Amino acid sequence: MNQAKPLAGVRVLDLTQLLPGPMCTLHLADMGAEVIKIEPPRGGDPTRGLDGEQFNGMFLMLNRNKRSLALDLRTDEGVAVLHRLAERADVLVEGFRPGVAERLGIGYARLAEINPRLVYCSITGYGQDGPLAQAAGHDINYESLAGVLEQTGVAGGPPAQGHFPVADLAGGALSAAMGILAALLGARNTGHGSHVDVAMTDCLMVHNIMSTVSWQRAGQAVPRGADFLSGGIACYGVYETADGRHLAVGAIEPKFWTAFCNAIERPDLYARGHVGGAKGAEARTEVAAVLRAQTLAHWQAVFANVDACVTPVLRVDEAVAHPHAQARSLLREDIHPVAGRHSSYAFPIRMSGYRLDEARPAPALGADNAAIYAELGLAPQAA
Repeated sequence: MNQAKPLAGVRVLDLTQLLPGPMCTLHLADMGAEVIKIEPPRGGDPTRGLDGEQFNGMFLMLNRNKRSLALDLRTDEGVAVLHRLAERADVLVEGFRPGVAERLGIGYARLAEINPRLVYCSITGYGQDGPLAQAAGHDINYESLAGVLEQTGVAGGPPAQGHFPVADLAGGALSAAMGILAALLGARNTGHGSHVDVAMTDCLMVHNIMSTVSWQRAGQAVPRGADFLSGGIACYGVYETADGRHLAVGAIEPKFWTAFCNAIERPDLYARGHVGGAKGAEARTEVAAVLRAQTLAHWQAVFANVDACVTPVLRVDEAVAHPHAQARSLLREDIHPVAGRHSSYAFPIRMSGYRLDEARPAPALGADNAAIYAELGLAPQAA
């Protein structure tokens, strides 16, 4: 078992706030990168909370394994310190609107002069160029322009935004981490870093595969709730139970659908599970009537030993208590020296030869100022 983590020795400067950037750098930190979270001296990252709060739940979950440097980038002194940090950094991640970093004197071109090997990642809603480059936005806007939100919801209903910001996380955090790791490998091979331009709308759109395939096949967008995976066929969908809970059925392959039909004692549905249109709607209605006749607990017992891709739709409290999550140790229970006991999610990817579960608690605002200044050979008051 290696004591060092896979990204040990990689230095990351994190200028981001809120969710996409901090989630990206959390993944890098959990894999062993040294992440310095650079925060404005007055208030820090807004996820710390309001009215001087240092540690709320979201901040604790996103910022373990990081150091905090309170630095005012609107001052010449603050910019000078960042330049010193960039000299010895491998990665910088920022989430400003295009042009802001340049105006501050910390854009890619300037920092690449200081450190040609630097991987500089910009996370924005719409990218560094294009007609929307300067537009404000949040996850719901990126989802809508990527064609994802329009397809989310049930047939006959309006688009339904969920509580999982998929553009921020898949389009932002994960895409940025992927780009950074690729650029780091490129810098190692060539000696030159690069500017990684992550537009959350773009990165979400290119993953919108199913709807795009259906549009090309049909010659027009398939209505919400009527496509292959969104409610148009009986073998794949969400069904209500007698107690107002729900069951998720993902029996796409014929062998799973056959097992499902046998379990609900409806072999007459064998041939109708994959049919769309009006006949598909009829089959869904019949399946819905069967499942609605019994409680969720009843169906969980029925399908406990049936290989048919059927699962209960769990609340978050039930999900973290589920035997799968428990066996995989997905929920961490930590004790923060200031905030006390709190829960967060463990790094979810396992790598043979490494322990990735060891963690340092999220830092107080500016907790590492003195140490970082000393490492740079500067007096703390220089900032």
